[in-house]
Amino acid sequence: MRQMCLLHVAGMRMSAPEEGVTLELYDRWAESYPPVPHNPLMRAEQALMRRLWPAMSERRVLDLACGSGRYARLLADAGATMVLALDRSWRMLRQVSGAAAVLGSMTELPFASGSFDAVVCGLAVGHAPDLGAWMREVARVLAPSGALVYSDFHPQAAAAGHTRRFRDSQGCIHSVPHHLHTVEAHRRAASAAGLIVEAVEEVRAGIELREAFPGSSGIYRRWHGMPVILAIRAVNRC
Repeated sequence: MRQMCLLHVAGMRMSAPEEGVTLELYDRWAESYPPVPHNPLMRAEQALMRRLWPAMSERRVLDLACGSGRYARLLADAGATMVLALDRSWRMLRQVSGAAAVLGSMTELPFASGSFDAVVCGLAVGHAPDLGAWMREVARVLAPSGALVYSDFHPQAAAAGHTRRFRDSQGCIHSVPHHLHTVEAHRRAASAAGLIVEAVEEVRAGIELREAFPGSSGIYRRWHGMPVILAIRAVNRC
């Protein structure tokens, strides 16, 4: 009989030890986490993110909290002059291609101010306990007129109990800690950091997210119209 162990810590307010739990979980997930969108939700999220991107040709770009580097590869293919991919998990970083991999925290970036023309961050800001501090640090490394494009699990979905879960090689199911940041909180944090929000868009179950998978018809009926992904584009007008 396969071992089953459920670790459910979504929605917790993370202390330093709990942030260590998040890193440990991603290190464990890395062995099965491919550098491509590997489920319908991620494919829908990536399609929306790419629609919000500015032109990346000849730009210096940071793939922030890059994971296995799925966006780093796309940014390189889009003609970016420089792509750096930063993550706290060195096990995830081993999969990165098409970019220089940097081990570091997304809330204490090891880069000079104004280093990037664009910052892309996919499905990671919910791991930041202080959204304002995260936004200020991203704004700091953005050059004037630089763009931030990022996504996260939608606060409505998080409030409804949806979590980010995975099964490891031992058959254990883990749910990764996540902070619920409201849409208004994102707007306030961006404004306080000197960024202007240009677009706020969603992926909704059964609408933008409608790819078939086992059990999808029932899920789409139950959650039809529920926003599951939030994506934002903001610009540094300093």
